[in-house]
Amino acid sequence: MNRAHEKTHFWHDTTLDNLELLHATYVTHSFAPHTHEGYAIGVVTTGAERFAYRRANYVALAGDVVIINPAEVHTGQAHTKQGWTYRMLYPDAEQLRRVATQMIGDEDAYPFFPAAVIHDPDTAQQIIGLHKQLEMGMDSLSAEVLWHTMLTALISRHADEQRPLTSPMPRAENRLVQQALSYLHDNYAAAIRLQDLADTVALSPFHFLRLFKAELGLPPHTYLTQLRIHRAKALLNAGQPIAAVAQQVGFTDQSHLSRHFKRIVGVPPGEYQADIR
Repeated sequence: MNRAHEKTHFWHDTTLDNLELLHATYVTHSFAPHTHEGYAIGVVTTGAERFAYRRANYVALAGDVVIINPAEVHTGQAHTKQGWTYRMLYPDAEQLRRVATQMIGDEDAYPFFPAAVIHDPDTAQQIIGLHKQLEMGMDSLSAEVLWHTMLTALISRHADEQRPLTSPMPRAENRLVQQALSYLHDNYAAAIRLQDLADTVALSPFHFLRLFKAELGLPPHTYLTQLRIHRAKALLNAGQPIAAVAQQVGFTDQSHLSRHFKRIVGVPPGEYQADIR
């Protein structure tokens, strides 16, 4: 089996707040370390996926549920040469917060899932069933009922009520790193240098680099690249031309965007945009 057997299908469901979904088979593709702005929830349906997450290594086998919390660094690749197929949902954090609020009454808590790989056949079948029906197309009421039912089961069974997330955004315990994050988010399209970041927090480049990576698990240039990719996805969703998107988010040209986009999203930007439109 080789790259020719890889296939992806991205789409958005407008009934469910423009929920992004993915049905994909990967064999040789390897995801670079990255984060999601919302949750990543899915089920491996065939094969096995290996990934690093929260300073540990995991293998998700066929039938396993995979959950990645917002802003958490992770990777992804095949565990065997046969690759893996999975069905993924990428809800924004507000969608899960609203359901959790209805369940426990805390309006400021976002569910935190301590386990990245879960063996729960009932929940797995709920996710797969919903995903398949959304892929084929279904009426709004049915979609909303199945979506709410699945999230309620997922949160009640697997979220840690004692450790909710207070924010889905990346937050650093160190105030200097948080200050640097704010600078990156405000200036992501600019040509930022390491010295610029170090100057914002009055540290040497050497000390700043060590502090940033220790706090977030990514060096600043990798964090900036994925931030640009997040912004690029939003612009591609809006139908903007790829070359214009590359310029708007700070890449030198379209090929530069395409190279990084595929490593993080799993497909080139043109294929992603064609899928979701």
